[in-house]
Amino acid sequence: MSVETRTVAAGPGWRVQDVLCSHGPQDPAFEEQHGDVAIAAVTAGSFQYRTRAGDAVLVPGALLLGNAGACFQCGHEHARGDRCLAFHFSPRHFECVAADAGVDAKFSAPSLPPLPQLVPLLAEAEAARDAGDGDAFEELAVRLIGAVARLLASSKQRTHRFSTRDERRITEAVRRIERASDRPITLSALARAADLSPYHFLRSFRAVVGLTPYQFLLRTRLNRAALRLRNSRHAISAIAFEEGFNDLSTFNRRFRRLVGMSPGEYRARA
Repeated sequence: MSVETRTVAAGPGWRVQDVLCSHGPQDPAFEEQHGDVAIAAVTAGSFQYRTRAGDAVLVPGALLLGNAGACFQCGHEHARGDRCLAFHFSPRHFECVAADAGVDAKFSAPSLPPLPQLVPLLAEAEAARDAGDGDAFEELAVRLIGAVARLLASSKQRTHRFSTRDERRITEAVRRIERASDRPITLSALARAADLSPYHFLRSFRAVVGLTPYQFLLRTRLNRAALRLRNSRHAISAIAFEEGFNDLSTFNRRFRRLVGMSPGEYRARA
């Protein structure tokens, strides 16, 4: 199995890489070390991230956070493969941006969950990657540092405990949602597939992912819709229905609540 890394943009003190990993459960996890400060957005798949700051299961929309010099392990204990958009910063460059933003230059947590607030920024980054728009990434990198700092400052970082068995079951549920986000998915069906009661499944999913199953499903649908609004000229109504929203008004309302503008305004600005 392999890890393919492609640099999509770089500048003094920073670079952005598209990382495609095909490792699976049979591949051992090796200890590595962050050479620079790292913020990696997961765009597909999932993996386990182990650090001294804590452990996390990273799923689409989540952010891996790594301090320069910190040791870590990444493993695929339950499923194969992932794709990340990895932002790397020299410690000096990161400290300068963090100082301007008035935030700590050290991450206090190993990751951030796939929060809906990150959807517009990450969709813009994915669109720039897919379009080969390297010029967009210098600004995106600075905005990402600011967004991470604000979210870390406002969130209550709590250590959730979950078993390896629950971790595997929830990882499988995440992959199921990722594959079928455009179709109706119920809590009871997900719980039944995981062989858990709905209550235990809901509690475990939130502990592992950081969101409820419905919140993760909605975040996945909105992220894919935002990407299609940027990358295609399909009708907004078609995008809404094809991404799993039952009616256009619901899509418009949820999109505006998340992004701060209507899908049409978002497309025009993009």
